[in-house]
Amino acid sequence: MNSVNLKRLAQELNLSIATVSRALQDSYEVSAQTKERVRALAAELNYEPNAYASSLRRNISKTIGVVIPEVNNHFFSLAINGIEEVARQSGYHVLIYLTHDDYEREVAITQYLMGGRVDGLLMSVASGSQEFSHLQKLYASKPAIVFFDRVCEAIHTANVTTNDYESGYLATQHLIEAGCTHIAHLLVSGNLSIGRMRMQGYQAALQAAGIPFDETLIIDGNGDDESNTELIKDLLRRRPEVNGIFASVERLVISSYQACQALGRAIPQDVKIIGFSNLGVASLLAPALTTITQPAYEIGKEAAKILLRAIEKKKAILPSQSIVLKSELFQRKSTEACG
Repeated sequence: MNSVNLKRLAQELNLSIATVSRALQDSYEVSAQTKERVRALAAELNYEPNAYASSLRRNISKTIGVVIPEVNNHFFSLAINGIEEVARQSGYHVLIYLTHDDYEREVAITQYLMGGRVDGLLMSVASGSQEFSHLQKLYASKPAIVFFDRVCEAIHTANVTTNDYESGYLATQHLIEAGCTHIAHLLVSGNLSIGRMRMQGYQAALQAAGIPFDETLIIDGNGDDESNTELIKDLLRRRPEVNGIFASVERLVISSYQACQALGRAIPQDVKIIGFSNLGVASLLAPALTTITQPAYEIGKEAAKILLRAIEKKKAILPSQSIVLKSELFQRKSTEACG
């Protein structure tokens, strides 16, 4: 039996192939009566559209790329789940690219993606990125880009983020209210807005409490886990008065726990710790971790929605489409006041 295609439908209805195709896509260019005729015959002959051929005609691959710094961070795992749900519902495939928070890898990935292998990109920038000319070149060749969480401010597109300044303020204020007077801040990247905004919130909360800002209590946690743990241990040795730690990303929280354990600094009696984390077992750590938890799943979903709407409608993505979602503080044992 010959398969039913657009050509056969067009011949039987005495219509052009283009008209039949537009009718099946519910185009406004085709009358309601003609659409009904086409749909009726398509149903009668059990016509099934060739998705691959349709994609080729529209010059799309039905694939989006997702570029992330790391996969062992629970934030990104949840964000990917949100992205994949939206993509699947829209008939798109998702390709994941890992930069491992490395600038050179990010450059290599962006050069690869300039070849047109995906219809659009969702991207979270590597904290190791020093400058962004590679992203500007990528944007010039593929403008369908939405940044999420770690954004590139040099690119005029939509971003989906959380309220980093307010969350940084809230985390620091929480430590102060728990009795901390010397609070270290573990910075993810001073080159990205995510790092700057969280640190500005930290500084503002210190100022509001009348606590002087001390640059020597800032650690750039841009290295590997072992290096970060050693940096924190060194800080705690040099500054034994430190009684609070605000970690701006999840992996720096784990390094903080490891450093305190190695030095025999009890949490929360000696040092209280709060950090940005979507760690599912935060409540099972010893002691349970107080977190600023981002709506990671929703961030992924919203970013994917913006991107796929732009791809399907062939419209530009504008900065005005940016979304800021609210994070939430979950208080647990690691910041408990000790009386």
